[in-house]
Amino acid sequence: MTGLEHDQASSNNKVPNIKFTKLFINGDFVDSVSGKTFETIDPRTGHVITRISEGTKEDIDVAVKAARYAFDSGRWPRMPGAERAKIMLKWAELIEQNIEELATLDAIDAGKLYHMCKAVDIPGAANTLRYYAGAADKIHGEVLKMSREFHAYTLKEPIGVVGHIIPWNFPTTMFFIKVSPSLAAGCTMVLKPAEQTPLSSLFYAHLAKLAGIPDGVLNVVPGFGHTAGAAITSHMDIDAVSFTGSTQVGREVMQSAARSNLKQVSLELGGKSPIIIFNDADIDKAAELALIGILYNKGEVCVASSRVFVQEGIYDEFEKKLVEKAKAWVVGDPFDPKVNQGPQVDKKQFEKIISYIEHGKREGATLLTGGKRVGNKGYFIEPTIFSNIKEDMLIAQDEIFGPVMALKKFKTIDEAIKSANNSRYGLAAGIVTKNLDIANTVSRSIRAGTIWINCYFAFGDDVPFGGYKMSGFGKDHGLDALHKYLQVKSVVTPIYNSPWL
Repeated sequence: MTGLEHDQASSNNKVPNIKFTKLFINGDFVDSVSGKTFETIDPRTGHVITRISEGTKEDIDVAVKAARYAFDSGRWPRMPGAERAKIMLKWAELIEQNIEELATLDAIDAGKLYHMCKAVDIPGAANTLRYYAGAADKIHGEVLKMSREFHAYTLKEPIGVVGHIIPWNFPTTMFFIKVSPSLAAGCTMVLKPAEQTPLSSLFYAHLAKLAGIPDGVLNVVPGFGHTAGAAITSHMDIDAVSFTGSTQVGREVMQSAARSNLKQVSLELGGKSPIIIFNDADIDKAAELALIGILYNKGEVCVASSRVFVQEGIYDEFEKKLVEKAKAWVVGDPFDPKVNQGPQVDKKQFEKIISYIEHGKREGATLLTGGKRVGNKGYFIEPTIFSNIKEDMLIAQDEIFGPVMALKKFKTIDEAIKSANNSRYGLAAGIVTKNLDIANTVSRSIRAGTIWINCYFAFGDDVPFGGYKMSGFGKDHGLDALHKYLQVKSVVTPIYNSPWL
């Protein structure tokens, strides 16, 4: 295991001047009603980056009032789709013009790799905006052929004011997979970023204003889940909520929506995703996929390949190759281009992961590599692989959300399918095989929303993403995401003296 390549002095020099720390409501940056603030922490050091205005119920009320007015009386829902698209495209350009600063904000706030933010997350956000800008003027209903003397058609109308609650693991990506389709649909919105990672969301709000998004259309209110988040889910004037986060909180979101105004709910929740590797797989490629699947973004990924099932014919060789690759994985300063893995997002998440590692040891799993803290500052954890897993172990059932893999041997295809489905989650799965029949059988047998064959993390703006079972419902990405921010209205009118129906 390579030691922590983390020079404290150089890391501190990477903290930029933080420009936006207040709530963004109705086109302006404002203090919270209470005047309260909270700290946002640099996970490389545990030190405070800055203080952020703390939104609570009163601030959500103000933001919703602005969004409601912008929807009921403002220009955005009434613009031609092509006009909305033009503003969204301008916003995408502004994002790309500020790519270094935005990448730095996500690196210092979330512990993400700077070079990956710059190469993947930030450009991806701009492209997501462009994808949905292209759909904004293509929202069409249908003409319906009725069997009686009536003419009917459907309208697709924006659902109204949307509440977005996003997690901390991909602050930029999650912001735009929520905001982009709802903007294209003509909705207005209140977004609560995760309290751990508010910095980039506030910068994006600033750029939205520069791009010409009208006041009140996009409101960003940092705060905590039990106050600001709860105020969104229970608000009587919010028409829909889109939430990404834990299954436990997802339950609370549904309950709150039901108790209030029965607002529509979309949930993208936890995962315990398997990769199934068959005897005919290229072992080197399979080991690389499995390792990246669990270690990318330090394992803080809802679809992380935390369960790896390997057929017995190649298991020993695969395990050896996997451990070699894990030991070569570099943990350290996310601004160092040689580093593969930065720190976990905060102390709470760090301690949770360590506790699961200790639990795995107590349950009798074999620790093949890793399992310890790296360095003595910040929240860095070694890549960790357990073998000899029993499927009822906590490390094989719970979403750990960290760089911890559970490795298990299997004999038959049926056994692999059964093991893969032995989870309360159903977000994603990977299959590694050269046999098309196996790929087809297994991909249709696993109850998960996304199946990757001989690849992993193959996301795309045009590919719907969402879960089965307790991984939630509703889709992000693709036109399915656009449609969840639209309502279908049927319009029927009589036809008199028509020569045909």
